[in-house]
Amino acid sequence: MRNAFNTLFGRLFGVLLVGIVLAHVLAILWFQHYGPPPPPPVTTLVEQADGTLEPQIQSRPRLRGAVVLLSFQCISLIIAAWFGAKLLSRPIQRLSAAAERLSLDLDSPPLDESGPREARQAASTFNLMQRRIREQVSQRARMLGAVSHDLRTPLSRLKLRLEQIDDMRLQGQMRHDLDDMIGMLDATLSYLHEQRTGESRQWLDVQALVQSLSENAQDQGADVQCLGQSAPLQVQPMALRSCLNNLIDNALRYAGTARIELQDSPQALVIRVIDHGPGIAAEQREAVFEAFFRLEGSRNRNSGGVGLGMTIAKEAVERLGGRLSLEETPGGGLTAKMWLPRNEPL
Repeated sequence: MRNAFNTLFGRLFGVLLVGIVLAHVLAILWFQHYGPPPPPPVTTLVEQADGTLEPQIQSRPRLRGAVVLLSFQCISLIIAAWFGAKLLSRPIQRLSAAAERLSLDLDSPPLDESGPREARQAASTFNLMQRRIREQVSQRARMLGAVSHDLRTPLSRLKLRLEQIDDMRLQGQMRHDLDDMIGMLDATLSYLHEQRTGESRQWLDVQALVQSLSENAQDQGADVQCLGQSAPLQVQPMALRSCLNNLIDNALRYAGTARIELQDSPQALVIRVIDHGPGIAAEQREAVFEAFFRLEGSRNRNSGGVGLGMTIAKEAVERLGGRLSLEETPGGGLTAKMWLPRNEPL
């Protein structure tokens, strides 16, 4: 019997039933205290000045008992419905919060398997899904380690055997191809590593990070400028650094220069990486976020990479709850606009 009422339907029905009973109990108590309602009005004969009799209805004081009764019932039912709706939505809110935590960290605590039967079943299924995802990610990590080791070893042997080729032109071409293969392997492993990494959020001085990246690029001879100010923001530091590095490298590769602008507000922090290179056609700006997509046909990683930089950048921003979009720079070029929500006031 207890399990029958330990469901969302049973709880909601029980709360409404208690509310209805309570409303009637309050009404009964009121009538017992103030007495029964007055009888209906009666008709009496009243003698007029000329001696004739005329019927007249005697009015009774209006009893407010019905109004009070309806008020009791209305208030009780509203309170009961409010509590019932809250009980009904609470398990869904818990499940939604757990799903959001899981999207940020695969190692987040499992959902508490308590409450009504439907909520327990949903929590159990959610926890099973979380365990399976962690197992798959762990298995993929082991496979990545094996692939990295098994591919690097023969590639290293091939580079050593190139020295035995007398044709220097052929040797240079083969060495160049091997370097491309190693670069593609490193980029792919880095991309997969970024996907499986569950980094916790920390408060970070984004302005100091941007200035540090700009100074590092300037030390290597690149033309990178930083403008604007921002307050600390709660982010995943390594994810944000990886995103900015990819955007800056992309701007330097195609334009030779980059300008980083910070625009802070109580709602969000906007970071723009601006270049004046050839730009990207409007119909291709979304396609560049796809893995292994490159605008030019060349497979030379020195000109276009392997097509993972923008993919890594976008996924890093989305893990922070933000958005990454590409716009045309006034005067020509490309602007990568990063929008990061600010949950705390400045």
